[in-house]
Amino acid sequence: MPPSASKPDFPFWLVAAAAIAIAAAVSIAANDLYAQVFSVVVKGVGITVFVTIVAYSLASALGLGIALMGLSGSVWLRQIARFYVEIIRSVPILVLLFWVAFVGAPAMVWLWNWVTAPLQAAGIIGPMQVRDFSLLWRAIIALTVAYSSFIAEIFRAGIQAVDTGQIEAAKALGLSRYRRFRHIVWPQAFKTILPPYGNDFIAMVKDSSLVSVLGVADITQMGKVYASGSFRFFETYSIVAYVYLLLTVSLSLALRALEQRLRKGQEFR
Repeated sequence: MPPSASKPDFPFWLVAAAAIAIAAAVSIAANDLYAQVFSVVVKGVGITVFVTIVAYSLASALGLGIALMGLSGSVWLRQIARFYVEIIRSVPILVLLFWVAFVGAPAMVWLWNWVTAPLQAAGIIGPMQVRDFSLLWRAIIALTVAYSSFIAEIFRAGIQAVDTGQIEAAKALGLSRYRRFRHIVWPQAFKTILPPYGNDFIAMVKDSSLVSVLGVADITQMGKVYASGSFRFFETYSIVAYVYLLLTVSLSLALRALEQRLRKGQEFR
């Protein structure tokens, strides 16, 4: 039996990563230049976290809906879901970001003005301008659409992994479709879904840096602005990478702890 099968390896990689993180933190505290760069870059953490959480929450809700459409009894709903997933995940996220920001957003503004034309004619509300649609929300919508296709496939695979015999038994007991999903399918599917779902969340943290191309003041944009004015590219982007590493490694460890807790809970049942 290989050693990994009997007990997990000692996390030497984590010790090394922690040592590097501590050394970097000491260097930032001791060096005025690094401290200044860090104080500028860290201002974008709030926007990065906000974009990630909001976009991933919306993408999860949309992805679950697409996954359920793909598993429905209607061939039309299944084909629509498959069309959506295949088209969206075939487009690079950066291209989709530009398309939503400069094509989709004006189209949505036009549609809003068309729907609300009677209210505008009555003087109840005014017309909406494209500039009123903030770049932050354009970026969130683009990330939502992009990641919903990946999440839909994760949900679909997890739901299909549940033993059909248990679903048939639940039907025989008279449980409704909603109760079967809530009490039988979802608790089992969640354990299968969690690892890839968590990986996608970490990927969203990194891909949120793409919103900087629209001028959204996230971590990357704050670093870009500082570097372009000071020409301190090495120091600036080293700090940017350090901040992203702190976020992603911390999330990775938290997700791994959650997986182990769920696995132990399942073993004790």
